[in-house]
Amino acid sequence: MPESDIQFSLQVHSSMQTINADQWDRLIQDNTPFLKHAFLSAMETHDCVSEKFGWIPHHITVSHQDKIIAALPLYEKHNNYGEFVFDQAWEQAWHQVGLNYYPKLVSAVPYTPAQGQRFLIDSEVDFISQEKLLTTLIQATQSLATEWDMSSVHVLFAETDQQHQIEALALPDFYFRHDCQFHWFNQGFDTFDDFLASLKGKKRKNIKQERQSIRNNGITFRVLNGHSATDQDWEVFDFFYQKTFIEKWSTPTFNLGFFKAIASAIPEQIVLVLADRQNECVAGALMFESDTTLYGRHWGCEDNIKHLHFETCFYQGIDYAIKKGLRVFEPGAGGEHKIARGFVPIKMRSTHWVKQNPFPEGLANFIQQEKQMIDDYAEECLAHIPYQKEPNTF
Repeated sequence: MPESDIQFSLQVHSSMQTINADQWDRLIQDNTPFLKHAFLSAMETHDCVSEKFGWIPHHITVSHQDKIIAALPLYEKHNNYGEFVFDQAWEQAWHQVGLNYYPKLVSAVPYTPAQGQRFLIDSEVDFISQEKLLTTLIQATQSLATEWDMSSVHVLFAETDQQHQIEALALPDFYFRHDCQFHWFNQGFDTFDDFLASLKGKKRKNIKQERQSIRNNGITFRVLNGHSATDQDWEVFDFFYQKTFIEKWSTPTFNLGFFKAIASAIPEQIVLVLADRQNECVAGALMFESDTTLYGRHWGCEDNIKHLHFETCFYQGIDYAIKKGLRVFEPGAGGEHKIARGFVPIKMRSTHWVKQNPFPEGLANFIQQEKQMIDDYAEECLAHIPYQKEPNTF
């Protein structure tokens, strides 16, 4: 049957609750935790995404004979809070010519600058091409933006393969921005000492000294999953998270109810690192794991103890990734201090469709200049990595 004759239905959902969880999850590759129905649903249920925070769900599903064959997590945005791809300059430019930049549509995992699928497509479907389903989802976002008078559509932190697929379509009015993060890559290490042995002498010595200072402080660590973490553990971590977020950033978006919900829903993908001193918990970091990757997400502490952040958020994560045989550790956005601790610069992309571009040449020039700046920055950072030889980044 020709693709043009295949009948499928497209739906827009204002909540994950109206989407079949099993059908959604079967589209996820690499067992990515942030795309799980339970994760996205818990954010809605516990008011982590809402009009208050500027994240309003409009998830898309494409079904054939009552079976979901493609989907897209999608949100209406009235600000850029929690996106980690900054577009304040775009908003100002729109405003200067009398146009509204908001609302806009964003496909992303809220507050989560981690690479992954955005276009969830059934890889086993053989009666319609992957490209056709990808195009269908893209066109659906464009139709919604037009119907709802939105300025643009943004796809953030899509995995590299999907980003290349989108770019290969060569669709009009699409722009591709670049950014840089720092990731750690497992070079087949069996132990943390193997990792240290791959570093230059001075960098290796510095890491050993930082770790020793934590031991000298009498600090020990517990690494828990959703099964082993108790309600008290989550209450303590939530306290650290709330305290640190309020002190350093702004209003915390996650809460105890959310943390406990995901611990119950995806327990094997939870990595909760708690630091103890004299039988009292003094810091914690929440990480997640997929089949191949460890993701560092949230951290908090009682007091500022020197090197405790590095140990809790980086070294404990690297040690865990080595023990579990994970290939990559993504510790989150930003932070040149990560370079000296074994993380290398990785260039990221995001996709942007603009419905009505008042200055196409200016926007294209902005993106080209931004790309060159990111390329130069990544090259400069690469020159300072601590390894004896440049690691394989797969």
